[in-house]
Amino acid sequence: MKNIQNKWLRGAIPALLLHCSIGTVYCWSIFSQEIANYIGFSKGAVEWAFSFAIFFLGMSAAFLGGLVEKNIHKSSLIASITFALGMAGTGFFIWYGGKCLQAGHPSVLALVGIYISYGFIMGIGLGTGYLSPVKTLMLWFKDKKGLATGLAVAGFGAAKAIASPIMSRMLTGLGEGGVYKMFLILACVYFVMMFVGHLILAKPEGWVEPQTKSKDEGIIATLKREPIASYIGIWLMFYINITCGLAIISQEKMIVKCVGLGAAAGLISTISAIFNAGGRLGFSAWADKLKDRNTIYKLIFILSIAFTVIVLCTKGIANGDGNVLLIVFVLALIFIVNAGYGGGFSNVPTLLSDHYGMGNISAIHGITLSAWAFAGLTGNQMASFIVNHTGEFIDVHGVQANPTGYQNVLVVTAILYAVALCLSLFLVRPMSKTKKEA
Repeated sequence: MKNIQNKWLRGAIPALLLHCSIGTVYCWSIFSQEIANYIGFSKGAVEWAFSFAIFFLGMSAAFLGGLVEKNIHKSSLIASITFALGMAGTGFFIWYGGKCLQAGHPSVLALVGIYISYGFIMGIGLGTGYLSPVKTLMLWFKDKKGLATGLAVAGFGAAKAIASPIMSRMLTGLGEGGVYKMFLILACVYFVMMFVGHLILAKPEGWVEPQTKSKDEGIIATLKREPIASYIGIWLMFYINITCGLAIISQEKMIVKCVGLGAAAGLISTISAIFNAGGRLGFSAWADKLKDRNTIYKLIFILSIAFTVIVLCTKGIANGDGNVLLIVFVLALIFIVNAGYGGGFSNVPTLLSDHYGMGNISAIHGITLSAWAFAGLTGNQMASFIVNHTGEFIDVHGVQANPTGYQNVLVVTAILYAVALCLSLFLVRPMSKTKKEA
């Protein structure tokens, strides 16, 4: 009974406390326009803060993975402090930018301060906080590693669904300057949540790190245990899945409006977040029952290609308004992409552990998350470029939208998904049963 309690108290609960806090980074769209209005800059200029946050999430995970490997308590404490400090700093610079705008001149310092606080400082908290509980969970749930990591990473995905309505209420309920007040309040709330997670997070008693051939064997030596092409394939298909997911998810709101469901955009966004979280948990739990976890990626890419092609062939975005069947196809694509996007995250640490063992898994997982960093800079921007430079904007239910541009985004993502499927089929080596059980 004590073992069961420890498994949840020392592994699952702290993981959820950490991931449900840092996962609120995906609530950015809820308040980005309010920040832009309050400090007097365009939404496009402010949007870079989110891109920087995702970039530094991946890069901090890559560079601090070794620290997580050695000391999860130090890394989870760093995550708690930097994430809360970044949120508080963002609130301060929004307040400062508002004061400058009231004085008649928008402040570049305020914008740069938001970049540094939300992007760099909070990004460090995101990367270290994301990694810290993952290996611990895999150690506690040795027979169901996928379920364990899926549970934690599902918390990251579900954070948006949980926090979005709360943030929306705070923005309106806090009155003048609600956007900066919200950040300052939430900085305190999330610090408490993450600090509690930090205090109770622990590896199983008696766990001893596997002995390597050399005491100083590092990540490169670990990766060389298999042909490097296999790891490159994992990195690239992870990167492509995130890039395509971000490209489609970033245009989700306007796509929904094009098919006449603008009034239900909030509900659809919540359902999408549920699919995102469900994909993280469901796909990874399913992978526990498979001989090769790479099979899950093949399934994700095949489903994504199939529904993208259906929407492309029927021109569902352009012709969907009023057509129930085409609307179903478009919504199915959005939900499948969200589920596959989440499933790609939850399966990568267990796939890596199957290939390279548990010895350096935090460090290797951290390096692999650099794919997330670069995808964070390319996914949204690629979609925006295509929409702004192809097709034409027309009036759709009172808003300017570009149905042809959104269809063209799908053309590019379909090609990229096909490339990822080829990588999964031909470059990533299948796991032998004996090695997986070793």
